[in-house]
Amino acid sequence: MNKTNREILHIAIPAIISNITVPLLGLVDVTITGHWGNVSYIGAIAVGGMLFNMIYWIFGFLRMGTGGMTSQAYGGKNETECRHILFRSVTISFALAVTLILLQFPINRIAFIFIDTSEEVKLYASEYFHICIWGAPAVLGLYSFTGWFIGMQNSRYPMFIAIAQNIINIAASLFFVLGTGMKIEGVAYGTLIAQYAGLFMALFLAGKYVKRPVQHDSVKNIFNRKSMADFFRVNRDIFFRTLCIVAVTVFFTSSGAGYGDTTLAVNTLLMQMFTIFSYIMDGFAYAGEAIVGKYVGSRDKYNLRKAIRLLVCWGTGVAVFFTLLYSIGGKGFLELLTNETNVINSSSEYYYWVLAIPFAGFMAFILDGICIGATATGIMLRSIFIASVTFFITFYTMNGTLGNHSLWLAFIIYLFVRGNVQAWLTYRFFKVWLSGQLTR
Repeated sequence: MNKTNREILHIAIPAIISNITVPLLGLVDVTITGHWGNVSYIGAIAVGGMLFNMIYWIFGFLRMGTGGMTSQAYGGKNETECRHILFRSVTISFALAVTLILLQFPINRIAFIFIDTSEEVKLYASEYFHICIWGAPAVLGLYSFTGWFIGMQNSRYPMFIAIAQNIINIAASLFFVLGTGMKIEGVAYGTLIAQYAGLFMALFLAGKYVKRPVQHDSVKNIFNRKSMADFFRVNRDIFFRTLCIVAVTVFFTSSGAGYGDTTLAVNTLLMQMFTIFSYIMDGFAYAGEAIVGKYVGSRDKYNLRKAIRLLVCWGTGVAVFFTLLYSIGGKGFLELLTNETNVINSSSEYYYWVLAIPFAGFMAFILDGICIGATATGIMLRSIFIASVTFFITFYTMNGTLGNHSLWLAFIIYLFVRGNVQAWLTYRFFKVWLSGQLTR
């Protein structure tokens, strides 16, 4: 195995493990509440978890933007700028977290205008929300640290942190629930403790890199106009790109609900197949962020070309693997996720759409990582905007004749357009960059 492939796997494999372990934080909470004999507790955790996922997902730019900029500074051997990026990102993440905490009551009230649930679930979910919102500094801070570690070519530290968080969450939640008799508040406190444990672990591990503290006379340089302009340009593009993804995702779920409970369950079930695929592809996207950014920063054109070519090859290989896996697994995968016979039987009508996901979607994941590493985030925004418009046009054009199939057709076309438009724009970008006409 050549050096570049080893670099890719060195980043991708720990990142994949981290991606798989992250959802366990929510799963632990659901498992504990699932044994209390009251479905309202389970509903509260589900609603509270969904609310936090939506809020924090929007701030994912903190991880991606930090990772791309750090990897370039790392490639350019600019240790001072690496430290400055971390300090800049963490400071902004804490400021955003404080804003969320201050706005927690209006956020909660507005959320339940759109979330239709019983008063009991609303009460428990609000209790969970108002405790866990105090974890915002830890969650958003960890976004910054995770991006920074990946930019420093180290995805093992985020993996260690994710595993530690799950262990601490299980132990703390069980202590509060079984040891003190708490209910929903005990689960919330367990999650809160795990979040801050992860943050303190990240601070400790970052200390292994940051041997020298930020100099007193350099604080003004951290927030100088050009650095801040670059930081907000990159993160602005990623922020609006995320809003497009959220719009498509929420619309997909809400529109599926309009076809009835069984169809909603089928769509939710089949989308889990996309989620599993995305966990793996995100690992290679992280590798793209780190490695492409490093070679852009060092102006190493030969290894940059090689890295991009191999990343696309890995993406193609993963797409082939998942297409074969889902083709062979079929009904067996669905039976692992549910024992509802009517849902499984109804899923067979739409399952072929799942088989189209890997090849329709892999390019977008790989190119996201490449664009983030090159801080060419405008490409990501333009491609996702075009793909989102295509999604809605396709759905509203075909909905009258195809029903729920129009939703899946629109989603597959959305993935395909997003990846191919991004490929064309990325090709043009690097053609100019490699010719030396672009100085970024």
